[in-house]
Amino acid sequence: MQATMFYGPEDIRWEHRPDPRIELPTDAVVRVVAACVCGSDLWGYRGFHPEGPPRPIGHEFVGVVEQIGRGVTTLKPGDFVVAPFVISDNTCVNCRNGIHTSCLHRQSWGGTDPDGRINDGGQGEYVRVPLADGTLVATPEPPADALIPGLLSLSDVMATGHHAALSAGVGPGRSVVVVGDGAVGLCAVLASVRLGAERVIACSTHLDRQQVATKFGAGDIVAERGEDAAAVVRDLLANTGADCVLECVGTEGAMDQAMATVRPGGRIGFVGVPLGGAQLHIGQMFARNITVGGGGAPVRAYLEELLPEVLDGRLDPSPVFDLQLPMSQVAEAYRAMHERRSIKTLLWP
Repeated sequence: MQATMFYGPEDIRWEHRPDPRIELPTDAVVRVVAACVCGSDLWGYRGFHPEGPPRPIGHEFVGVVEQIGRGVTTLKPGDFVVAPFVISDNTCVNCRNGIHTSCLHRQSWGGTDPDGRINDGGQGEYVRVPLADGTLVATPEPPADALIPGLLSLSDVMATGHHAALSAGVGPGRSVVVVGDGAVGLCAVLASVRLGAERVIACSTHLDRQQVATKFGAGDIVAERGEDAAAVVRDLLANTGADCVLECVGTEGAMDQAMATVRPGGRIGFVGVPLGGAQLHIGQMFARNITVGGGGAPVRAYLEELLPEVLDGRLDPSPVFDLQLPMSQVAEAYRAMHERRSIKTLLWP
């Protein structure tokens, strides 16, 4: 098969890899129907992670089950499945508590399993899926092609935006500010509207992303950053901050902006992958009674809730995919996102 390999900063290659096969009874082999590039994939691409040997990459994909191991009981060949960005068993105590990202048997796409096997990445033609029963979620029937981008968003960004909103206590009557206009931030706008927020304010400095935020239901756009953005929010909200702030970037500046934007007694939901010096300000949290929650989104915990709404058209996150390319052009997909020519790039095999 052909698959994407990460060699180092700005070095992404589409090359031959061994065809995956069933290696453990709990495995499945999935033919990838669509995959995509994630903003967190760009951290290594931009040189923010230590370099190592070449590795498979990609953690968002949907596809069709081709083979199953003898221990797989909830899936069958021909099933269309959504793959969350973390491999989990869905049975351990942490999974039962809804925190699949802390599964006691967690594995990563492109990582290694406990016995040293290299897991496939999602940006390829086929993927061996460990712990298939616990990880994959099948649709009731094969979806229409037009639904595939929306279903793909459930593997990470839509479910992560939903996690940010839940972590910040978004609900009816709440004012919400979303810090970050990447795909996760835009999906956080959509998630907040879905949960009934009274007013959603999106922080964005890019016209194309502002347009998607507005399409998703943001009533206001704030183009300023930092304390300037917080001042604009206070003007919009009768000289107070927002009830709920969703931090969807992961940098120190984004968390500072979130802290400056939330009202006393408000809540921050953070889902941005921490980068560099991002940290919490305990003194401010204490003085202003700020609650902070969030972390890596347990996508698997949300799929049964979100999947039916995508399938019946009530929820459509697909506009975050503003560029679609054949997977063989994956290097261009990374360049386009790195250069901000694309919000999120969808890859077709």
